[in-house]
Amino acid sequence: MSDVSGVGIGVGIGVGTGGVEGLDLPALETFLADRVPGFTGPLSARLLSGGRSNLTYLLTEGDHRWVLRRPPLGGLTPSAHDMLREYRIVSALGGSGVPVARAVVSSDADGPLGVQFAIVEFVAGEVIRTEEQLEALPQATVDACAHALVDVLARLHAVDPAAVGLGDFGRPQGYLARQVRRWYDQWQRVHTVELPDVDTLHAQLAQRCPVESGASIVHGDYRIDNVIVNPADPADIRAVVDWEMATLGDPLADLGLHLAYRDPAFAPVLAGSAAATSTRMPGNDALLARYVGVTGRNLGAFSFYLGLAYFKIAVIAEGIHYRHVHGHTRGEGFERVGEATAPLIAAGLRALRDTSYDGKHDGTAVSG
Repeated sequence: MSDVSGVGIGVGIGVGTGGVEGLDLPALETFLADRVPGFTGPLSARLLSGGRSNLTYLLTEGDHRWVLRRPPLGGLTPSAHDMLREYRIVSALGGSGVPVARAVVSSDADGPLGVQFAIVEFVAGEVIRTEEQLEALPQATVDACAHALVDVLARLHAVDPAAVGLGDFGRPQGYLARQVRRWYDQWQRVHTVELPDVDTLHAQLAQRCPVESGASIVHGDYRIDNVIVNPADPADIRAVVDWEMATLGDPLADLGLHLAYRDPAFAPVLAGSAAATSTRMPGNDALLARYVGVTGRNLGAFSFYLGLAYFKIAVIAEGIHYRHVHGHTRGEGFERVGEATAPLIAAGLRALRDTSYDGKHDGTAVSG
């Protein structure tokens, strides 16, 4: 069991200005002294391990601990690393019933680091990343944790965006069509190989794109290793992290993504031992029944949502591989990420052919 951050998990270890790569500690100390009551310094920092996107640091000043998130070095798509959006949603969800870290302060690119960053309160707990961590838990505990994940996702989707100041956080109408276009456009920017199945999957998604099933806050990257749990009770979720892709959109897209992350094809993206892909986790039928039982939502054309989810994570995997090839990643475990792209695209095509989930589940309440 180890302490982890309250916003997310960063990448690798390095040394730069002020002793930590990607941070200018003297400038950051001046910034915090002006904006955080009681801050006196000195400040120490270390880059936390894990993650495949933004850089995440633990900041320490005496007895105080915070977490800072900033974009990766050499990032390709600034819109995908909008720290101010991430900070805004974490700040808005405080007190909503969705567990998040307490927001502290943020800065735009004109601030001390020359890039956007966000700082939140440190949340102590456990991030379950690997299959080995799950193996240490009884099956009943694994099931309870998986159910809690679905319950928190349902709780997020039940939040009224306008009531928490997020009514203008996105454009839910047309969200699905924009997602199809966005990830295909991103593929054009980052692909390192020619893969005709990408064009096929994109065309089928565009053809079958339905009207949105609803509008809610969507996390956009929701899986077991993007939450912090109580080490003594993994069903107690202390904070949801990594909000960089959050927006207003179709909640079933979030649910589809949560299920797609269970596919073993995704494992290379997380260095080959991903808790999300473990066979110890409940199957899709159980998770769907849990979500529908809590929310009462009809799954509609769920094969589309699952196909879109595979499309998205395949392109994300290829983007990580692209950054690794071009020397923009830090740390270890990136060598095999590119192996996930083609299998994930193939899984997306299979998901579109499998309509067994479409319209399934009647919203019968679940217990526990």
